[in-house]
Amino acid sequence: MLTGFKKFITRGNVVDLAIGVVIGAAFNGVVNSLVKDIITPLIGAIAHTPDFSAMSFTMRGSVFMYGDLINAAVSFLLVAAAVYYFVVLPMNALTNRIKRGEESVDPAEKNCPECLSKIPLKARRCAFCTSVVL
Repeated sequence: MLTGFKKFITRGNVVDLAIGVVIGAAFNGVVNSLVKDIITPLIGAIAHTPDFSAMSFTMRGSVFMYGDLINAAVSFLLVAAAVYYFVVLPMNALTNRIKRGEESVDPAEKNCPECLSKIPLKARRCAFCTSVVL
């Protein structure tokens, strides 16, 4: 029973997931700080209202704080945009740069259209079925 648990914990996927969760939690603080301390005040300077939480309306004695919903939606959009522009796009550019450095392997063989056997690229006839290959 304990051996199975040890195998489960030391399996690569579990360890990778745990590392991803820890790094994600740390990165969450960075992104939230970027949105709260940089982007939201910038929007407040432009729109003259950095906080919508005071917005509400009352209906039959119930207070609806729709400003908090607006704050949450704006915060979500800002966090999503920050993650996209500061993480996803740079990682995609890095991945493309790494892939560009890899040499593409040109095939030395092709398939015969008649018998589907492998033949050299420069062959004019298939060695197996003798059909003409263009």
